[in-house]
Amino acid sequence: MDTQFKSEYIPYSHTGKFSKIVLDYVSGAVGLKEFYEHAVSLEGIKSAIANRKKFKTNRQLLVEQFRNQYKDVENSDIVKSNIEALSDENTFTICTAHQPNIFTGHLYFVYKILHIIQLADSLKKELPAYNFVPVFFVGSEDADLEELNHIVIDGEKYTWKTEQKGAVGRMKVDDQLLKLIDKISGRLSVEKYGNELIELLKKCYFKNSTIENSTFLFVHHLFKEYGLLILLPDNASYKNEMLSIFEDDIFNHTSSEIVDNTTEKLSEHYKAQAYPREINLFYLKDNLRNRIVQVNNQFIIHDTNIVFTENEIKRELLEHPKRFSPNVILRGLFQEMLLPDVAWIGGGGELAYWLQLKDVFSHYKVPFPVLVLRNSFLIVDPKAAKLIKKLKLDVQNLFSGEDEVVNSLVKRDSNLVLHLTKEKEQFGKIYSDIISRVASIDTTLQAHVEALKTKHIKKLSALEKKMLRSEKRKFLAQKNQLDRLFSILFPEGGLQERTENFMLFYSLWGKDFFKILYDASLTLEQKFCIIEALPQNQEAK
Repeated sequence: MDTQFKSEYIPYSHTGKFSKIVLDYVSGAVGLKEFYEHAVSLEGIKSAIANRKKFKTNRQLLVEQFRNQYKDVENSDIVKSNIEALSDENTFTICTAHQPNIFTGHLYFVYKILHIIQLADSLKKELPAYNFVPVFFVGSEDADLEELNHIVIDGEKYTWKTEQKGAVGRMKVDDQLLKLIDKISGRLSVEKYGNELIELLKKCYFKNSTIENSTFLFVHHLFKEYGLLILLPDNASYKNEMLSIFEDDIFNHTSSEIVDNTTEKLSEHYKAQAYPREINLFYLKDNLRNRIVQVNNQFIIHDTNIVFTENEIKRELLEHPKRFSPNVILRGLFQEMLLPDVAWIGGGGELAYWLQLKDVFSHYKVPFPVLVLRNSFLIVDPKAAKLIKKLKLDVQNLFSGEDEVVNSLVKRDSNLVLHLTKEKEQFGKIYSDIISRVASIDTTLQAHVEALKTKHIKKLSALEKKMLRSEKRKFLAQKNQLDRLFSILFPEGGLQERTENFMLFYSLWGKDFFKILYDASLTLEQKFCIIEALPQNQEAK
């Protein structure tokens, strides 16, 4: 690979892009400690292992289902080995989860996966008595198509338009999605590894394949060399493990009451991320995934004509468990019931709602994992790195925002004095003299003079802004370059990872892109990483 990179790490608090609850969690704020079980540390992992050992996980079910799922796909030895390892009581999982966004959606989709892979590999070395397997849990029953139907490549949005309804994972690859791949090909095929990606997309997203299956195939082919296992939860055998909890939720609304109590406490200092419903299950059948609502002794499927009596819905659950889909309140519990999990990795929003769930886990006596904020990256590609060098900027300072960077650049490069600091000091001295003089006449006049001083200083500050604004007009070329730089690194003012898709970078660097991310991935340190392309004559650090 021709391009070399350096990685540097900064606290999440320095980015200005993360919520208070996330920053407090990462810093170990005392006020949050009652909402989670284990510290984000090796000792926390050991504690989670001890708890997990006391819980009976149906390992045989996992191995059987994974064997069946993987039997017809091109496999790697490490994937096969990891499947069989799950039968061993000393093997534990490191898990992350995400919905089946088309073509993986945003960059953080792959960041999550590489984080669990790196953490599993690291723990094998730190705790050699145990084995650790990375597992990606696909939220294939999510029905929010508008959130999952698009990707952005190099600033251009590509959207799948379909009339299909219900769980996105059950939707089928249609002509519109195949046409979208052709459209994406026009952008990626000009890059070194673009055609490799397009061929893989066509191999995985074929006509009438479900989105769940295509997502599985695509992610598997991208990460099979790392030993990643991909769990598809839209499975009757898996849901059989949750029957008693599903039944309790339908008839007793237990989780709703517990989470309401936790949320009330958490909301004293933070904004709640998720709100429970009386019944935290959807009814999943054909092209619908709708809420189950209890009205007296009947159970109505919201926005449909489907109605069950108590006995009928109980029978439906026993005979067709696959038709019941947990919402955000029960999905994590479902995941942890199935897997011998000791650590879960997720983004800020996910972390916030997991902090609402600890008491639900305690009630059902399911081990609560170590909660780890996923790694975040800023990829400074050669184009962006060139602009940064040309403008003589420090990449860390870019987090202050474009307006602040423009102002700093103009002040740095202008030949003029663009502030009135000296004049403000002189005004301050003048008003101090006036205050002393009027105080000897009438002390009540001091407040009036102070108000005049404040008013004049404000006017001078406003004049400073006008001076800077006028001078900025001379820096139009630099402003245009900064606009381009920020559109690459902070699209729409947000983090790059929340907008761009991974395929732009993969098309440039191939599998080396994942290697770069893997090598830069922290495990339990929870810091923000900047990966910056270096000029050809510099060596990577």
